[in-house]
Amino acid sequence: MKSNNHNLRFAFMLAMFSGLGPFTFDMYLPSFPQMVKFFGTTASTIQISLTACLLGLALGQITMGALSDVHGRRKPLIIAMIIYCLSSLGCAFAPNIGIFIALRFIQGFAVSAGTISSAIARDTHSGTELTRFFSLISVMSSVAPLLAPLAGSAVISFTKWQGVFYLLGMLGFILSITTIWRLQESLPVEKRIRSNFGDTFGNFKALLGNRVYMGYVLAQGFMLGGVFAYVAGTPFVYQKIYGVSPQVFAMLFALNGIVLITASQIVRKLAGRIPEHRILHFGLGLSFVATITVLVVVLTHGPLFALVIPLVCYVAAMGTIGPVSFTLAMESQGHIAGSASALLGVIPFLLGCVSSPLVGIAGEYSAVPLSLILLSASLLSIASYTFLTLMRRVKVQPTEMV
Repeated sequence: MKSNNHNLRFAFMLAMFSGLGPFTFDMYLPSFPQMVKFFGTTASTIQISLTACLLGLALGQITMGALSDVHGRRKPLIIAMIIYCLSSLGCAFAPNIGIFIALRFIQGFAVSAGTISSAIARDTHSGTELTRFFSLISVMSSVAPLLAPLAGSAVISFTKWQGVFYLLGMLGFILSITTIWRLQESLPVEKRIRSNFGDTFGNFKALLGNRVYMGYVLAQGFMLGGVFAYVAGTPFVYQKIYGVSPQVFAMLFALNGIVLITASQIVRKLAGRIPEHRILHFGLGLSFVATITVLVVVLTHGPLFALVIPLVCYVAAMGTIGPVSFTLAMESQGHIAGSASALLGVIPFLLGCVSSPLVGIAGEYSAVPLSLILLSASLLSIASYTFLTLMRRVKVQPTEMV
């Protein structure tokens, strides 16, 4: 049995990798208006740089997840962190928006390796213990969305937007060293799968055909797709429509981190006391109420606080849904945990690639697209879980759902 101190140290190490993604996405958000001027482009084009990063992460997760099942967890992480460090520095020196977008794709591809931490958690924990441990990781990694926009706002207050990517490069270097010197391999050689494209393709095909697994994946995926739309849209909604400063925006955005930490901590405390699927039901219901409220506030041109509150509730719903949907999806996928974790991660980012550019389709001064995307994400999440997972579980285990 691992000691609490060992668990805390191990969870913190894994949280460093999973938290690098939010830093990569969120830290440069306060710089969006500044970057529009620097590159002489539009808000939608700058948002494409976020989309490129999401696309790189989505494709990278498929690759990294499969590689980690074949070669172990440690080696892919080392290579990816080195690439991340170099691509981050490259972004700071990008001479034009085209090269910047290309480098953001590479940066996203490299940071995708951070999701291998989910497979490592699955390697070392199971059942309710996995829910608690993953919630602990979520609590720790949720500090990243809290700190990232504040750090980005602080950086651009005394230097240009390039400083954000210098700092990201430094983080990549630290994690490269951490991986080399501190991370032990969690997947024994005898449990690795063969390096065979057919087998890898077969694993993903089997996962895609697993209705219960896909119900959990899409329930989380659509919700996270909405979160990425929120991330891409709020820099302009808050700063352009409501006229807040980059510093105030950073504090409003950092509120998400507090909410995610609280939600993840609550899930961790409830794990083992309340069935995971009931916690998931609550999160889905909260997301629906929150997104309906956002739409009403936007259409009636409500005040800032009336918009912030339901947006924060949507984030809280995501913080509730994330840990339990991960556990429920992964509980029977131990033999291909890397591939299952990769697919669980890749679908939200593919959905984010679609939703992120759409939030700016009506220009910098309209929040209507954002509100409609969030409501659609919530409805699709509920529908996916209901028709793919819940109805299947009712047929298989009718007494459990009473």
